[in-house]
Amino acid sequence: MSAYVVFTRMKTTDQEELEKYRTGIKATMKDRPIEVLVADGKHEILEGDPIEGMVIVKFPSVKAAKDWIDSEAYQDIARRRKHGAIYHGLIAEGVS
Repeated sequence: MSAYVVFTRMKTTDQEELEKYRTGIKATMKDRPIEVLVADGKHEILEGDPIEGMVIVKFPSVKAAKDWIDSEAYQDIARRRKHGAIYHGLIAEGVS
């Protein structure tokens, strides 16, 4: 069953760190079954607090998503994201 990783950027705290994250993230996706569906495009808040942006990434399974998130390559670059902005992140299982 497919799974989706969703990150919402609440507030940028260090643009330089965030740019380093954006530059390095693609290398962590190489040779993995990842499909980027949304990447900081236009959005409209329907309910809740405003956000600056969001990313939605599709994986073939929750395990594949967690394998990527837990990988050394992703964890190494994720520190840039954590220093660059305040995010909320989640994994959601798709429907069958």
